[in-house]
Amino acid sequence: MKLFQCQSCGNILYFENRTCERCGHRLAYLPETGMLSALEPAGGTSWTPLAASDRPGLFCTNADHDACNWLVPPGTSDAFCLACRHNGTIPDVSNPTYLEAWRQLEFAKHRLFYTLLRWNLPLKTRAEDPEHGLIFHFLADPPENQGPKVMTGHDNGVITIALVEADDAEREKRRSQMGEPYRTLLGHFRHEVGHHYWDVLVRDAGRLDACRAVFGDDSQDYNAALQRHYDQGPPPNWQDSFVSAYATTHPWEDFAETWAHYLHIVDTLEMASAFGMQVNPLVDASGNLAGRIDFDPYRAESIGQIVDAWLPVVFALNSVNRAMGHADLYPFVLAPPVVTKLGFIHDLVHGKV
Repeated sequence: MKLFQCQSCGNILYFENRTCERCGHRLAYLPETGMLSALEPAGGTSWTPLAASDRPGLFCTNADHDACNWLVPPGTSDAFCLACRHNGTIPDVSNPTYLEAWRQLEFAKHRLFYTLLRWNLPLKTRAEDPEHGLIFHFLADPPENQGPKVMTGHDNGVITIALVEADDAEREKRRSQMGEPYRTLLGHFRHEVGHHYWDVLVRDAGRLDACRAVFGDDSQDYNAALQRHYDQGPPPNWQDSFVSAYATTHPWEDFAETWAHYLHIVDTLEMASAFGMQVNPLVDASGNLAGRIDFDPYRAESIGQIVDAWLPVVFALNSVNRAMGHADLYPFVLAPPVVTKLGFIHDLVHGKV
């Protein structure tokens, strides 16, 4: 994620900000240019971005619910922005609890789309591709004893996110019950979209053999593998070859988990770079823990360049978290086989496989 500043007053902004807290300008993200811009009214419902005065535009319809701060593409009559046009089902916005939960889901989803657009990955809606287009359903659980709870998951381009995951207490409860070191809304989006891009970039693009050489034979029975995982847990010493315990379930899950972690790492490195962060601990004269992000992580030449920068940065960030009494920001180990898998994802998104 980039560092954004208000063009009117220079205030540092969060990606999700709707208004600059210093000068009061309304803000909008322009996905075509990758800029978060202060706005001036341009008459009617149109706005002129100060960062691109030649590109007046309209807000996404979901801005009416304070769930989106993106402008629709200029020159179109679209009601929804490049991220929200992939929504299929949203919850009942007349329910305040559902509305707030949906907003949290949208914040995470828009961060996901920031990354997908940075790499110019294929992004067809269900209307554009009825069989494989990407669509999101945000669903609330039915009333008690009136049906099964919603399961977050992916099925051929259809991603379902359980609305209850936006409840911090419930999500933490599930994280603890499932023995996960990490569980976030953004993590869900990155993982589930990884399944979609396995379909699009691997299965449908003739890369199955190359992927299987790294992640294993995905033709094995998925449901049986999933049941075995829940019955027996991960194999001993799984950390030697997998980024997470869940990644051991099946090659599809290994791919999706590795995909998600690649997105975690690249986007966090970009943010660290935007703030000028570098690691050069005085205690390490050899420089093995020194790290400088003097490149664009989204355009890195190799996974080696990314990992060399990531390891010292994440060690520092984990140490800062511990100093505050929190768990590690990134509680995972990147063993050499995991780095190889991350390298496959890196090459895949850059068209090198």
